[in-house]
Amino acid sequence: MDVKMQTIMSIKDLEKKLAQGDRKQAVLYLFCNFVSLLLITAYSAMMFSPTVLEVLPTGGDSRKQMIAVFVLALFGCVVFTVYASALFFRKKSRQLGTLMALGASRKKLAPGLYKEVLTLSGVSSFAGVLAGLPFVRILWGFFRLFIVDSAQMVLRLDYRFLFLSSAFFFLVIASSCFTAHRYLKRTNIMDVVHEEHKNEPVKELGRWCGPGGILLTFAGAACGYMAPSVYEKLYSAFPGAWINLFYIPVFFGLYMIMLHTVIHGWRSRKKNPYKNLIARSMMKFQGRQTVNNLLICTVLIAGASFALFYLPTIGVSSYLEVKSRSFDYYFHYRLDQKQVPTQSDIAAMAAGYGMGIRDYRESPYASLALDGYTYLFDDEKNYHIGHVDLCMEGKFFSESAYRTLTGEQITVADGTYYAVTNTDETNLPFLETNATFLTNMVTRKTLPVRFAGFAHYDMLADSFGYYILNDEDYDIICRGLTEDWLGSAAFFNADGKDSPAFASGFFYTFVDSFGPECEHTVQFSRVVQTRHEEAGEEYFYWNDPMFRISYDRPDDSNFRAWWSYMPKIRLLDRGDFLKTYAVFLMMFLFISIICILAAAIISYTRCMTIALNNRYIFDDLKRLGAPPAFLMQEIRNQSGNVFRIPALIGMSIIYLLYTLILYVNDGKITFGEAGGMAASFLLLLCIGSLFFFLYRYTIRQMAKQLNISVPKRKHYKHEKNNP
Repeated sequence: MDVKMQTIMSIKDLEKKLAQGDRKQAVLYLFCNFVSLLLITAYSAMMFSPTVLEVLPTGGDSRKQMIAVFVLALFGCVVFTVYASALFFRKKSRQLGTLMALGASRKKLAPGLYKEVLTLSGVSSFAGVLAGLPFVRILWGFFRLFIVDSAQMVLRLDYRFLFLSSAFFFLVIASSCFTAHRYLKRTNIMDVVHEEHKNEPVKELGRWCGPGGILLTFAGAACGYMAPSVYEKLYSAFPGAWINLFYIPVFFGLYMIMLHTVIHGWRSRKKNPYKNLIARSMMKFQGRQTVNNLLICTVLIAGASFALFYLPTIGVSSYLEVKSRSFDYYFHYRLDQKQVPTQSDIAAMAAGYGMGIRDYRESPYASLALDGYTYLFDDEKNYHIGHVDLCMEGKFFSESAYRTLTGEQITVADGTYYAVTNTDETNLPFLETNATFLTNMVTRKTLPVRFAGFAHYDMLADSFGYYILNDEDYDIICRGLTEDWLGSAAFFNADGKDSPAFASGFFYTFVDSFGPECEHTVQFSRVVQTRHEEAGEEYFYWNDPMFRISYDRPDDSNFRAWWSYMPKIRLLDRGDFLKTYAVFLMMFLFISIICILAAAIISYTRCMTIALNNRYIFDDLKRLGAPPAFLMQEIRNQSGNVFRIPALIGMSIIYLLYTLILYVNDGKITFGEAGGMAASFLLLLCIGSLFFFLYRYTIRQMAKQLNISVPKRKHYKHEKNNP
């Protein structure tokens, strides 16, 4: 009995001793789980945050982008944790095989193995979940401290995000237990012992897989982007989330690109077929791991780039639009709002700030209904396009009033109308160019008209729509309109240097002068409301929370971006851009940081795994007399592809895809969009530089892991040519 107990204790001691030898791999496994749970927890916390959801409209492009990038990040982290678990057990197999060879049964090994696995995966994952919350608050706090701060930027969390974190937590635990069970069921002890040295080559395809992958990637992206529009045209219905399955070919295309990179590379080796042979062979023999890692990092970097493009696209376009304005101030109002400041009120207000105003211009307009074709819903998803008499509301100037306000000479023939757009004609979707008659919403008299063309004036181009009639037609159709259907638009400049205090004071005074009947966004239309009410239908506007704004919160993003009577103030629009779009910008910047961190950590982990798995190869090369410069070259060849390929492919694909999206939206690339893409390119250079510095740090860590002295660069060329 004593001998038996002594034998059992000896096996336990041996098990502890072997576990100490796998300490580095265990630390790597802990780190992978911790980082994955931290990133997913942080991202899901932001996705469920009321601070974010109140700004990103339901069904809007910004929310769709946020969810799409989250799916990419989730995909990356899932594969990353599964890979980390498999890698840990590949190293653990030597310990299991040794104990089995010494007589330990699987039944005796199972409790200790499951205890270790549950402890490692459980503690690291739980720590990641716990660290995710302070990580979000700290990062968001840095945003508020160094970038922008406002009342709307106060971070509020909905702790339902913990359900998503918990699901991912249990996925990690289940994955580790399943892998442990799979390794314990193996019967061949020698296979278990030598598991860590087994190669995982991928099936070699021809050199066509690289170009084919590129074509498949872009074809999948185009199909996924165009599929919703095609579905709507074919079936007159809005598709469900399943329509995103059309993006699946993108992943197959990326996989083929990575496969080509690992097997063939992108450079011809006909002149020197043996160049970098060792590094290429190591990559090919571990092809499955390498391809998976390259694919994950490519997807994450692509997601980070896509999210990051949101910032310069909006920022540069806004800056150029504000800079090109012909007046410092523009505002419009309904005539029934009696407290709106007049020219004399504004001049007196400006004098109080030690300045004046000049070039004041003001002209009346009338709000009329246009007929046209619109969506008529049969149920929540299905619709048909039908003609309605009261299609939309438009603000109409008379020919002379437009000339007085803008200084532009335009001649409008009887029975025709012009639509006002900007120079780039980017607001055409908001304009009705097929109307056949106009309706006075008070008397219900109509005026037959036809569209005659566009007038261009940037400051009057908005999402509501200005139009022009000749003076006679304007007088005829506007007879009998009450003040709530009449309005006025005005421009003026600051006399001398504008004052930020005056600009803010004018804005808040202007907002305070409106009554509750004007407390709505540009999506609200009295014409559409009347049409629904007369048909006995419910107007969708009142039930949609994304359209809610409040005079009590005039600095909120939704108010600044969507209030129907929001004035254009050059000084505020330039200086308060970050405040206006703070949540948008911070959310997408946060997404980019999360994805870049995940890609960087996965790349670093993969490189350190290469060092651990191939240590015996580098030891053999040392014994054969390979100098440090030659060994460092092999390290660079291995780790260089891990960092370079995902960064180049991920950033290039998204840059080209984003450019294509901008072009498809309106059939051209505007000057503002071109400026935004130029700024986006600079951001990509910054991301590339970040990965380059991480690559330099990683190869030094790999050299340290392999006990290779890093040679000075001035001796590198001589030693490389004389290995």
